[in-house]
Amino acid sequence: MKVAIFGKTLYAGVMAALLAECGHQVFWCDARQYELFRQHFPDESVNRLLEKQFASGFLACSELSALPLDIDVYFFSFSPAEEAAGLALLHELAQRTVIHPKLMINASTLGLHGTSRLRQVLPVDDWIYLPDIIQEGKALNSFSQVTQLIVGCTEATVQKKVREFLRPLFPREQQYLFMPVLDAEFTKLSISGMLATRISYMNDLAVVAEKLGIDISHVRQGMAADSRIGAAYLYPGAGFGGDNFSHDILTLSDTVSDTGVKSRLLAQVWDINEQQKELLFRKLWNYYHGDLAGKTVAIWGASFKENTSNVQQSPVHVMLKALWAQDVKVKLHDPQALPEIAALYGQRDDLVLCNDQYEAVKNAHALCLLTAWKQYWSPDYKNLLQHMQHPLVLDGRNIYDPEYVKAQGFAYMGVGR
Repeated sequence: MKVAIFGKTLYAGVMAALLAECGHQVFWCDARQYELFRQHFPDESVNRLLEKQFASGFLACSELSALPLDIDVYFFSFSPAEEAAGLALLHELAQRTVIHPKLMINASTLGLHGTSRLRQVLPVDDWIYLPDIIQEGKALNSFSQVTQLIVGCTEATVQKKVREFLRPLFPREQQYLFMPVLDAEFTKLSISGMLATRISYMNDLAVVAEKLGIDISHVRQGMAADSRIGAAYLYPGAGFGGDNFSHDILTLSDTVSDTGVKSRLLAQVWDINEQQKELLFRKLWNYYHGDLAGKTVAIWGASFKENTSNVQQSPVHVMLKALWAQDVKVKLHDPQALPEIAALYGQRDDLVLCNDQYEAVKNAHALCLLTAWKQYWSPDYKNLLQHMQHPLVLDGRNIYDPEYVKAQGFAYMGVGR
């Protein structure tokens, strides 16, 4: 099939790569999209596959005006902030002399009725909704290894088109879970809400565990061992982030409120997470009895999770603002997200961006770990002791062994430990 993909999201990049690998002729519309994608989502595995497919000829960039008229499938993946631009693009598409109906796939994060709003521009086409299930850091596997794919589509003839389109990736009929579009959109929001609830529940327990002298890591392992619960999204930490994930939770909360039903759970989930982003600062404040003015704090990790440069809704923003309010100088390292931080905050005397993680700790009165990048897991403790002004480690992701860190001569504080 000939496929046109619109959008610069990670989902757009993943689908461009996977569909081209399957033999579809894929046109990623707007030649700028791939470069924009590489800037925002430097996922090495996705980029390798994209480069391979560009070289093979199955994937090409194209302007809308140069797009073939016999495209079989149009795939739209817009972020919440891009809806207006997406609708404008659809109006341009409506002016083309295309034979309708075409299979139109809304894979955007637009909340409820998002597909309906897009359909209003091109109502004669076959519109379906395909939720964005891509996880940054493991993008290819998060889509290709899904056991059952949620698809918003009830028409039998359109379902047949969808199955043929995705057959190379999902060959078995039982791999598709078809439902009405609105149901699928609400399901996507509900999944994000459930995952956020698990995270916030663990963070809530961590506060109690710490006061009782209990290590939340043991509790988490015990809970994960129960087959009814499992380990996914049970890690306490400094708060979750991510633009789409946070957008889904807020949208779900607003949707529930709009029905006249008050969801105390969803409100608390969000409140717990926002409070959790302040956790390491509160620990630092208490450790120094509020005397932070003039001190230097090193931060390892700015992205909202490892293996991405995305800093949307990351705990680092809360931490930076709290530290700066106390006249603290921050030295920050992240393997990928420094350009994003520089673009957001510009040049500041109280912010030093370091390309080397050990450069960041020089003369620091504390080291705060906010993102669990693999290169942070086994630090050179002798190097840290030699260069830090004071040996304090604030572990916002519980990646270190507290007893071992203390044995190396450090004061250690984790989450619920």
